[in-house]
Amino acid sequence: VQLQAFGGGSVQTGGSLRLSCVASGINFSRNTLAWYRQTPGKQRELTAHISIGFRATYADFVRGRFTISRVNAENTVYLEMNSLEPEDTGVYYCFVPARRLWGRGTLVTVSS
Repeated sequence: VQLQAFGGGSVQTGGSLRLSCVASGINFSRNTLAWYRQTPGKQRELTAHISIGFRATYADFVRGRFTISRVNAENTVYLEMNSLEPEDTGVYYCFVPARRLWGRGTLVTVSS
């Protein structure tokens, strides 16, 4: 059972990144999936989650800039991040709530 996150990196303000998280060892299509982030000085916080029925929910700080999606055939959940700001800098984690399963995290750095 494993989650592997990819796609972090360094961008300038206003840039975009696409994170992906590949799951193995779980019944992917029957699980709600989520992305959390931990920014400097803060606790880990829910960023977005997507239900089994593809309903997406976002944190207020996303403000329409991020999009979560899933491709069950690929066992992958994505987080498309646009209009990135320095405040978005942090480590992003994928999470399967029903299994309390965390991915290792991928670092996103946004410079001004």
